[in-house]
Amino acid sequence: MRIGIFGGTFDPVHFGHLILAEQCREQGRLDHVLFVPSARPPHKQEQPLTPFDRRAEMLALAVAGQPAFRVDDLEKGRPGPSYTADTLAEIHSRQGDDELFLLIGSDVLPDLANWHEPGRILQLAALLVVARPGWSIWSSEQLAGTLRVADAATVRLTTVRAPLIDISSRDLRRRASQGRSLRYLLPRAVEAYIQTHRVYQNISESESGCESSRLVPL
Repeated sequence: MRIGIFGGTFDPVHFGHLILAEQCREQGRLDHVLFVPSARPPHKQEQPLTPFDRRAEMLALAVAGQPAFRVDDLEKGRPGPSYTADTLAEIHSRQGDDELFLLIGSDVLPDLANWHEPGRILQLAALLVVARPGWSIWSSEQLAGTLRVADAATVRLTTVRAPLIDISSRDLRRRASQGRSLRYLLPRAVEAYIQTHRVYQNISESESGCESSRLVPL
């Protein structure tokens, strides 16, 4: 099978995430998309995160009704930073002969060389790259050059065109903490969950973080 891997903090998940995942599923001819909430993102070690279980529960509500979407909590019990290479290796060992595809945004490509073991990431998964506002899509040759890969043919990169929905999880946290409307920015079930459990009720401006709707490394 063809399995898409979509990692991030999802704090909270919103329609931008879901639209990207659905377009990757359709255009990438994926059988399933695994949403993998990060436990300890390496680029956010000093930032407070909503507890893992809360984020996973919101994700489960968001993907309900789309049988091709699943939430995978494999990061929950893993010690240390949540590295994409390690997550892909674990999924690969579990999925056997299934083909893996990593969902990322075009804004991530210039920084991919700084990720943990980028070469291993490319060995384990093909890339489904979604266009992001203000960022060009790199070719396989450009990415290979940045990563110093001798054979560009080993960089499996496919471009996915999706509506440019620029929703920020940081803005949603701020809105929730201020009691402002979240309607039409995320699924109604997630909105109700945030309100019922007062998820972001007591966060400060500094705690709202700097996350955007881009696809981020696990």
